Amino acid sequence: MQVVARPGDPRLFVVEQAGRIRVLDPSGRRLERAPYLDVRDDVRAGAELGLLTAAFSPDGRRLVAMWTDRDMDTRVWQFPASDRRADRAAGRRLLAVDQPYENHKGGTLLFDRQGRLLLGLGDGGSAFDPQARAQDPGGTLGRILRHDGRRWSTVAFGLRNPWRMDLDPRTGVLWAGDVGQDRFEEVDAMRLPEPGQEPLNLGWSAYEGREPLGRKPLTGRPQDLVWPVTAYPHDGTACSVTGGVVHRGPGLPRLRGRYVYADFCRGTFFSLDARGADDRGRADVRREAAAAPMPGITSFGRGPDGALYAVAYEGRLARLVPAP
Repeated sequence: MQVVARPGDPRLFVVEQAGRIRVLDPSGRRLERAPYLDVRDDVRAGAELGLLTAAFSPDGRRLVAMWTDRDMDTRVWQFPASDRRADRAAGRRLLAVDQPYENHKGGTLLFDRQGRLLLGLGDGGSAFDPQARAQDPGGTLGRILRHDGRRWSTVAFGLRNPWRMDLDPRTGVLWAGDVGQDRFEEVDAMRLPEPGQEPLNLGWSAYEGREPLGRKPLTGRPQDLVWPVTAYPHDGTACSVTGGVVHRGPGLPRLRGRYVYADFCRGTFFSLDARGADDRGRADVRREAAAAPMPGITSFGRGPDGALYAVAYEGRLARLVPAP
């Protein structure tokens, strides 16, 4: 489902949809027998449900995880984290969100440069956002929330299902792949507002990609929207964007400084120039050659050394390396 790194730790941490976080040793060949965290007794998993994301605090001493509970509602918990395990008994709940439908749970937790927690949540599900939750600035669904250690606040709304987000380690720009309805998949980039500034609006469910839907009213003015950096159509094989990461690490010189993402159904890798966040004309979107497609890509991640990884739904974990 996802792979994450813990600051100062040479190992990789593998987030399993069923409700466990496993540890992959530094060789990348062996999973440690004991889980780092096990919440399977509280998780309902399957399709878009389950343990969906986790993140370590910048000092590595806290682990935050998001899952859907037995009632399919969203729960976000924080646990003390050591080298050996996350202490479930000492965990505390940070957020509880009632979910109206089975789909669109969102799926990324991140810590920003100031140590604040970011969370992407979908619009609650069904189709076409029937209750127009994503365009409700005061709601909790279809948005990006930020937790400053005391309270949650909305920093962006108007998202359908932000499936994977990433903070560019150099610029601090937040990137997100927002899954479309029937016509377009989109990639968004934004500089999040600080306290006292208005939250950003990305347009759903008044817009899909750059196109008006004509089904739901827009909050605010079209000229104030954050438009996608790029959007691609459903063409019979593409169906769902998986947001990726901006590569700033060693290796893969062809991808350095680019945002790498994929389509879940097609298994095709794409990249775009991260400078497109500020100048859409510089995005330079391109399809990346791969030894073989990787259908079912659920996420990308960075290793402790900055290497890039891709994770597939059936459990495959692959390190991205240059073509021979």
